[in-house]
Amino acid sequence: MGTSEGGFRTKMNSGGNETLGGKRYRLVAIDLDDTLLTDDLTITEGTRRALAAAAAQGGVVTIATGRMFASAARIAGGLGLNVPIITYQGALVKNLLDGRVLYERTVPTEPALAIVEYAAERGLHLQGYVDDRMYAVADNDKSRAYAALSGVTYETADDFTPLVRRGALKLLIIDEPEKLDRMLDELRGRTGGAVHITKSKPHFLEILHPEATKGHALMHLARHFGISREETIGIGDSWNDRELIEMAGLGVAMGNAVEALKAIADYVAAGNNEEGVREVIEKFVLAQS
Repeated sequence: MGTSEGGFRTKMNSGGNETLGGKRYRLVAIDLDDTLLTDDLTITEGTRRALAAAAAQGGVVTIATGRMFASAARIAGGLGLNVPIITYQGALVKNLLDGRVLYERTVPTEPALAIVEYAAERGLHLQGYVDDRMYAVADNDKSRAYAALSGVTYETADDFTPLVRRGALKLLIIDEPEKLDRMLDELRGRTGGAVHITKSKPHFLEILHPEATKGHALMHLARHFGISREETIGIGDSWNDRELIEMAGLGVAMGNAVEALKAIADYVAAGNNEEGVREVIEKFVLAQS
């Protein structure tokens, strides 16, 4: 986290006049849904120009999303990004141009099997992601809505056991937010703390490898480019962005972010519909060049 000289985190807010002493930021990782994307799933022209300007001056601009690589790659390609992108909450970092995998963490087999058994016992809607393909336990409203949101196709699988034995990048349970919240302790007990469990949206509960977080992936990508942690920015809106915000040199929460994320962020930007990402790029990247 960004700190003041006395060691205390400096909290800043959108519209303020705070500076960071001319610190240069060279790597920016940006969440997609409700962060870079507006509510109608578009990226404003002003934000596009800011991202292009940051890349043109030598900065590494990438995305850090819970989406599949296949889904995220289309958006990244549309922005003209030619760098590795962080997908599956950090379980997969893959080069956009040649498909080279830089970082990959799959859900450990035994905990994954415990999750599959738990979901089957309770008739929960479960999705799994193997070899960048989406599998669902049933063809229903939940799987169709998720596929439409992500712009991907999917297959149904009655038995997830062989899938998770092949190595799932993540497992996803879709249900009512309150019901998912009640499941958390049970799932942690079932898996013995051997997985990372987070919520990307109120009704999406995601199960991943313990090192499959956006923060772990950001640090790996920074090392790949020879960039220090202090030179990184992480921008997000939901609790699954927590590690990204905590590990980045400058952790940014969007104005529309959950309050818990704002509380730990170094800076709170405008919302996703008010070009908060553009604000951050212009204030902390372009203005520092």
